[in-house]
Amino acid sequence: MARLSHNTLRTVRFYEETGILRPVQRTDGGHRLFARSELVKLELVSELRAAGFSLEEIRELLESKQRACDGAGASRDVLGRLGGQIERMSQRIDILTKLRDDLVAAQEILSRCQSCTENRLYPDGCSHCRVMTEASALPKTVCVLWRVPCES
Repeated sequence: MARLSHNTLRTVRFYEETGILRPVQRTDGGHRLFARSELVKLELVSELRAAGFSLEEIRELLESKQRACDGAGASRDVLGRLGGQIERMSQRIDILTKLRDDLVAAQEILSRCQSCTENRLYPDGCSHCRVMTEASALPKTVCVLWRVPCES
């Protein structure tokens, strides 16, 4: 289970202890045996955790159908939960995209500093270096890491 899902044994045991995963049986040697559906569940849980879902949010999502009185209620509950998560994920994607673009721009500028021979400017005079002054706009990452003023 751990190997197939690219998780650790500790993670699989943790999810079992919390009731998220349920083995169908144990071997005489104490190994847990899981149904294929539990592997699919573990993969989904791992992806949801990586996307920022809390363990409690995942548990509630997994239990939504059993808590509801009917299919309509279960559907409304799950759709509400998914809608909120999708909105939060979209906001995080926007932030991550903006940050990635800033880091890429910083990487492009700072790669030019690899051949820096302006020892008289380094480290406190980098804002006067051609690499910095000729850039049309400095990414926030460069401004912070290289301690040069940023235009806002």
